[in-house]
Amino acid sequence: MIPELLTDPWFLSIAVISVLITGISKGGFGGFALLAVPLMSLAISPIQAAGIMLPIMIPMDILSIWVYRNRWDARVLTVLIPSAIVGITIGGLTAGWVNDDIVRFLVGIIAIVFTVHRARGILRMAGKTKIDIPPPSKPWGVFWGTCAGFTSFLAHAGAPPYQVYVLRQGLRKEIYTGTSVMFFASANAIKLIPYGMLGQLSVTNLSVSAALLPLVPIGVFLGVWLNRKIPEKVFFSIILSSILLVGIKLIWDGISSLWII
Repeated sequence: MIPELLTDPWFLSIAVISVLITGISKGGFGGFALLAVPLMSLAISPIQAAGIMLPIMIPMDILSIWVYRNRWDARVLTVLIPSAIVGITIGGLTAGWVNDDIVRFLVGIIAIVFTVHRARGILRMAGKTKIDIPPPSKPWGVFWGTCAGFTSFLAHAGAPPYQVYVLRQGLRKEIYTGTSVMFFASANAIKLIPYGMLGQLSVTNLSVSAALLPLVPIGVFLGVWLNRKIPEKVFFSIILSSILLVGIKLIWDGISSLWII
């Protein structure tokens, strides 16, 4: 039996774009997989969107772990992964207290914060300014790791708080990428437990995930191709603008519905 969602043209078009963007992110434009849940939240509940995307991300994580299996920083992960478990636990325990509109509002805020954070980083790189600021301490790592775990649980949006801590650790590019792979793969694996307990891995959601999964390698291929053909700044500008607009729309939808209530 075909899930009803897969017969909805509006959901299907948005879901295809969301999964392709996730693959593109894995294929050379890291971090922009964050757009998937906010975008899908325009058609369905953000909670259901997160449940559909998690099984799609797990196979990508397994492949990425194999590629970067010997290139990661244990010092950073020993601070962030336990902290992320705390954040994921908080998310799971508080999930029953929030409705879809509150989640839409929070996901919109995360999208805008991510946009501002990445835009500032791009501007700093363009200006070639370097400020000698010491790396954040371990207590800050615990704080940002907990935030990353919570926002990752909420909408697979752990990138902003994760980057706040890790980007200033002075890691080489390949070590930074490998550490990111290990962190988010660990977080996604841990999220399977609360997602399952909360019913987000239902037969319907898993069926939709399975139907969309073949799009992932296409997205990865597009990511590699786009990385070679399109200037990075142009692509980042398009994606950041999209995330910003979707974030504003979700905040508006969330506030409007809460105001009516």
